[in-house]
Amino acid sequence: MTSTSASASATTSTSSSGSGSATEEPLVRVAEFRTDSRYRLVHFQGAGWKPLAPEEFEPEVHRLFPDLDPRDPARVHWDDRPWEWPAWRPGEA
Repeated sequence: MTSTSASASATTSTSSSGSGSATEEPLVRVAEFRTDSRYRLVHFQGAGWKPLAPEEFEPEVHRLFPDLDPRDPARVHWDDRPWEWPAWRPGEA
């Protein structure tokens, strides 16, 4: 006997038990660290890419996904250097 749950599993997104969700896309993806900008490019599912400064990151996460924990590695993926931002001082371009 075989089950037809393959197509059903692709549409389940409300379960938060943790197991079996390895193929689920993160809601937020932070692009690689670059030293030529004070910003990091951040992709928000459904909203596209945005350049964000460190002080803008968490407010934007909460604006788009109010219940999302920005430190949840399953839902927020950093390409490299998690929580690091390029050095910048006021007055620099």
